Amino acid sequence: MINLILLANFVATCVMTGVIWFVQWVHYPLLASVPVDRAIDAATDHQRRTGQVLAIPMAVEGFTTLGLLISRPEGVQIIWPWFGAVLLAVALGSTIFVSVPLHAKMAANPTAYVGRRLVTTNWPRTIAWSLRASVCVVMLCQSVTKI
Repeated sequence: MINLILLANFVATCVMTGVIWFVQWVHYPLLASVPVDRAIDAATDHQRRTGQVLAIPMAVEGFTTLGLLISRPEGVQIIWPWFGAVLLAVALGSTIFVSVPLHAKMAANPTAYVGRRLVTTNWPRTIAWSLRASVCVVMLCQSVTKI
């Protein structure tokens, strides 16, 4: 049987990966093109709606990442949960220290420059979550082959 913590981590990570790619390729470029007179409403609405969609997957991903560090599934090499945790730290650190402040600027004093910065500075999150999805696949494969 597949480890439920590992499976939940995989699902949450895949949700986050899908969302971040949608944000990178569709949403942020559109947000960057919103006229300045409508940008405050768009930025505020983005923050509210995104929080509603991502609260549960982010919480599941965080708790299950800790769970994998505490109780590594049988067959999974020790490096993978730790590598996944580091990638999550990169994604969340970039969110907290880069994206959130840029969203705050967009909601308070929007400019085209801030919109473009959201697109360009989102790449570390996009790459980190994409790599996390790959790490989860590796862990699932290692776990399944041990059964």
